[in-house]
Amino acid sequence: MIGQIISHYRIIEKLGEGGMGVVYKAQDLKLVRFVALKFLPPHLTTSEDEKQRFIHEAKAASSLDHNNICAIHEIDETKPAPGEPGDGQLFISMAYYEGETLHDRIVGARHAVPLSVIDTIDIAIQIAQGLAKAHEKEIVHRDIKPANIMLTADGIVKILDFGLAKLSTQTKLTKESTTLGTVSYMSPEQAKGEEVDYRTDIWSLGVIIFEMLTGQLPFKGEYESAVIYSILNDTQEPITALRTGVQMELERIINKCLQKSPADRYQHIDELIVDLRSMKKESESIVIPIKEEKQKKRSKSVLLSIAIVSIVILIIEGYFLIPSGEKSTSGWENSIAVLPFTDLSPEKDQEYFCDGMTEQIISNLAKLPRLKVIARTSVLKYKKTEKTIPEIGKDLNVAHILEGSIRKSDICIFIP
Repeated sequence: MIGQIISHYRIIEKLGEGGMGVVYKAQDLKLVRFVALKFLPPHLTTSEDEKQRFIHEAKAASSLDHNNICAIHEIDETKPAPGEPGDGQLFISMAYYEGETLHDRIVGARHAVPLSVIDTIDIAIQIAQGLAKAHEKEIVHRDIKPANIMLTADGIVKILDFGLAKLSTQTKLTKESTTLGTVSYMSPEQAKGEEVDYRTDIWSLGVIIFEMLTGQLPFKGEYESAVIYSILNDTQEPITALRTGVQMELERIINKCLQKSPADRYQHIDELIVDLRSMKKESESIVIPIKEEKQKKRSKSVLLSIAIVSIVILIIEGYFLIPSGEKSTSGWENSIAVLPFTDLSPEKDQEYFCDGMTEQIISNLAKLPRLKVIARTSVLKYKKTEKTIPEIGKDLNVAHILEGSIRKSDICIFIP
């Protein structure tokens, strides 16, 4: 479909695919803006139930005007190809947002820096605010999960995909005892195929908060049946046992969301929002003195880096005052290349410091008389290289190579 024009939309690229549709990025040729078009999969177009559910999603979401809910522009249908019988493909035109899904953020955080407590609370509050608007309109989402949460480039949370949404007064579009949604985020009553209400969304949000803080799900299993068994019977591991720095009150909030019986959970999403906002204020009051302490440590680190650079320069300057028998092929016996320093810190968060240290040493060495120093731009390509030191020396035509690494421990930085 890439490049095709459907109605007044030009398809640009495929964004994703799920059980309830395929989503493309498109350009609205009338209003000259980007949109997301969600198409009902062709194999479902013959099912009247699936069509009705798709149309219901558009109606449910379009009735919700809220900053934390994806805006729906219209629902339309493609025209069947000439000579082909039947109807065209249904599609929904939605707002397009630059950013990433919460699923991608969580997966990325597992391999980098975990979401902070404040960021987690802020995202949870925005999700809850969007759900509050839906619940106010008597709409239960029933499929709240990280893949259905968009984090825009401006830091705004958008709830997507109301394909399984249900009006509290509406008859089910599916048979009784049918489970809908993504298993890992299902409430116990949803997993059992029972009637659900607003409190099923509160359970799902509790699972998401748990996952944002720990990087793992509270209820797991190798198969769907095992996950459902865990949801119905197991108690989640304490968050404070999986991560430090999480307040006991925040753990209490999550545990209340994840009560097996809906009667023991928050009875209204607004109650959860009040508690989360209180936690946000408390967390921010804790962060202020921590930031001040970090600033003090950063100042000490700057002074330490200046001292380290000075020591390195003194050692190198003394070395080159002593005649050396080694010469490069160009005849420059006093020639040196400073390779990019390697970050050996456990958190791998000192790359900026490493680059700064490398650049400062090169800059200071260049001031020494009778010393040829290779420019920083020429040595950058050897960052994380697999080449040996002799090979690099030959490439750069220098007699000496300086390599180093940095390992941070609290405010102490070691250069092995």
